[in-house]
Amino acid sequence: MSKIRVLVVDDSLVFQKILVQNLNADPEIQVVATAGDPFQARDAILQYHPDVMTLDIELPRMNGIEFLRKLMPQYPMPVVVISSLSDKVFDALSAGAVDFVAKPAVTDRSMLEEFVKYELPNKIKIAAAAQVGKKRNLPTAAVQVNSGSPVKVDKDQIIAIGASTGGTEATASVLKDFDTDIPGVVIVQHMPPGFTEMYAKRLDKQCRVHVKEAKTGDVVKQGHVLIAPGGDEHMKIVKVNGEYQVVCRKAPKVNGHCPSVEVLFDSVAEVAGKNALGIILTGMGADGAKGLLRMRQAGAHTIGQDESTCIVYGMPKVAYELGAVEFQEKLSDVAKRTYSILHQRK
Repeated sequence: MSKIRVLVVDDSLVFQKILVQNLNADPEIQVVATAGDPFQARDAILQYHPDVMTLDIELPRMNGIEFLRKLMPQYPMPVVVISSLSDKVFDALSAGAVDFVAKPAVTDRSMLEEFVKYELPNKIKIAAAAQVGKKRNLPTAAVQVNSGSPVKVDKDQIIAIGASTGGTEATASVLKDFDTDIPGVVIVQHMPPGFTEMYAKRLDKQCRVHVKEAKTGDVVKQGHVLIAPGGDEHMKIVKVNGEYQVVCRKAPKVNGHCPSVEVLFDSVAEVAGKNALGIILTGMGADGAKGLLRMRQAGAHTIGQDESTCIVYGMPKVAYELGAVEFQEKLSDVAKRTYSILHQRK
């Protein structure tokens, strides 16, 4: 099996050296070149034809986001962005990056070791399998897809969404098509701590629905979206005084993730049953697949993103093969199918 050929782009020679040394220690990865700015990176891409590029956002001569916007239409390739805690990472994902990782401080040995030995290599391996270069057909603004009368929602209805690699853009695409008549939405999107709050605030400005990072005690309400906080807490749904509420608690990882889509879907299956609708979007692995099956077995309708529009057809593929997916849809049709189901429930 050939190794994944990686180009490392970072203006810090110290960080470059750390990445090269540790990535080359992984038997599945080979760093074929390094670059300190986008112009060096362009030359290295043409010379070495890497399989994956790691890209720092803050670079001299041209920032990483502008570089991505110029690069991807001409030379589409899997890119993993390395970013400090900044919402600029979402601009990079919109520009075509497959995924991102939070950049640790070089002085923090434990975090740096976790990053170089496990987190970044895993992201690179996932990116190497990603589908890039195709038209993703993501809306840049909210689009009305509910052509029927407004949906009549009661407080027992709830929508649960799970996503991973490629999911920040996919989830945004779906939410931009939702109107304020949509039942309350709860989401687990695999993301490092700190970024989920910025992601929620960004979506709140772009969508008709209200979006916020969830916290324990938040009530699931019509026209509102709650996103599980990244970090070491799982998010579950409970019912208190006839209302769905969010509970976020620290617990070990499930399926390698915290928060886990599986945990959310399991709680929705148990608490909401046939009054729920589950949606599983692009992502590597199988997190949420069995939970979506339990939702369907409990009477919920379920939707899975199809292979042609997934950046990584992992989670939706496993869910489909398990029989958890009732409707398989292109990303652009997920919201349309959601409204179709809701209208049928009237």
